Amino acid sequence: MKNKKAFLGIASLLLVFFLAACGGNHETSPKDTSETKSNTHDKSDSMEEMDHSEMDHSGSGEVPEGLAKAENPTYPVESKVIIHAEHMPGMEGAEATVSGAFDTTVYSVTYTPTTGGNPVKNHKWVVHEEIENASDKPYKQGDEVVLNAEHMKGMKGAKATIDTAEPTTVYMVDYTDTKTGEKITNHMWVTESELSPVK
Repeated sequence: MKNKKAFLGIASLLLVFFLAACGGNHETSPKDTSETKSNTHDKSDSMEEMDHSEMDHSGSGEVPEGLAKAENPTYPVESKVIIHAEHMPGMEGAEATVSGAFDTTVYSVTYTPTTGGNPVKNHKWVVHEEIENASDKPYKQGDEVVLNAEHMKGMKGAKATIDTAEPTTVYMVDYTDTKTGEKITNHMWVTESELSPVK
């Protein structure tokens, strides 16, 4: 009889521990899911595959100090263009209106967010004037810089490496997201090679 009571007592304790463990796993599960989602952007090597849910799609229209307006851009302000870039979902093929055109050197960069996480690779685009204490001369591939842009959370103040550098005209554009129908205003930046005229 004593053995039976002891067995029942042990079985009851095991059941309590089992239920507690299951309950604990249930509570942490949503957190794990959100962490996985937030790191999707960081783990991708390709811009087309990256999650840009943290990117500020619309901007204030305020451009970095020292950024010069293009004197004779291919696509003047108010031009209608088609975007050929997938910096974020809903951008490729969207019809856009040019809201600004500027001559500068544009960079793709790899940086580690100040908020933590894995490096963001080949982020497009950062202009020369968005680099902290920018030098008079353009940077080259492999140069290390500090970013002064806020396109994404954890970008401002982050240390970065220049992946590519190209002197060109960059454009600020207004467009309608082809997936959500959301109106995006003053999106920075799209390069001239990523645009074509509306036919």
